[in-house]
Amino acid sequence: MIKYKTSEEVQLIKESADILAKAHGEVAKYVKEGVKTSFLDKIAEEFIRDHDGVPSFKGYNGFPASLCISVNEVVVHGFPSEYELKDGDIISIDCGVFHQGFHSDSAYTYPIGEVSPAVKALLKATKDSLYLGIQHAVFGNRIGDIGNSIQKFVEAKGYTVVRELVGHGLGKSLHEAPEVPNYGKKGSGPLLKEGMVIAIEPMINLGTRNIVQERDGWTIRTADRKPSAHYEHTVAIFEDRTEVLTSHKYIEENFKF
Repeated sequence: MIKYKTSEEVQLIKESADILAKAHGEVAKYVKEGVKTSFLDKIAEEFIRDHDGVPSFKGYNGFPASLCISVNEVVVHGFPSEYELKDGDIISIDCGVFHQGFHSDSAYTYPIGEVSPAVKALLKATKDSLYLGIQHAVFGNRIGDIGNSIQKFVEAKGYTVVRELVGHGLGKSLHEAPEVPNYGKKGSGPLLKEGMVIAIEPMINLGTRNIVQERDGWTIRTADRKPSAHYEHTVAIFEDRTEVLTSHKYIEENFKF
């Protein structure tokens, strides 16, 4: 069942999202060659807790960290580790914050040093597809309009859309109805109404759309081990507008491409 939020509840999610955006920005300062991904997780957790938040992911169904850190062919749900970032890597950082009873959720994929032109193009297309999906996340449209716009855009460029993993509603719970696929048929799915808060998060692959779950029960990678990109925002639907509650502003201020 979809849980519609009041304007006051949306404001609380926005406050959670502000802590999240600034946490991403703090982490972005350290995203570079030679840094261990476990160090990035430590930075995020300290920042979130220092700002009256709780990392949404840590302990969620047993997940061991505050960040999902997914490198290269890992799509999502990668564990922070002793791995040191290398020139040519890409790293997706997904984070959530719980604050004043509500969750927010966002993700960003970074290039490390010099990445190949093909990978750079994948990142740009995935990020562009997120904002295209947001353009279609408007009052009176349907969930399928979001996924259809993302799918058509990236497939026209030769990329593939992961099907098994989707965006979601969120609020008092990290994952709520409705599911928000990054593919689908225009005009299908639940109607977008005032008070819906959803996470839109395209996960786009350079090669096959097929994925594999690793033995740790969490890490999801591409079946062909080609790179995957992931960007995400939390948005709120109003009758007269759609508001992006999370922000990548602090990331892009602190990470130099």
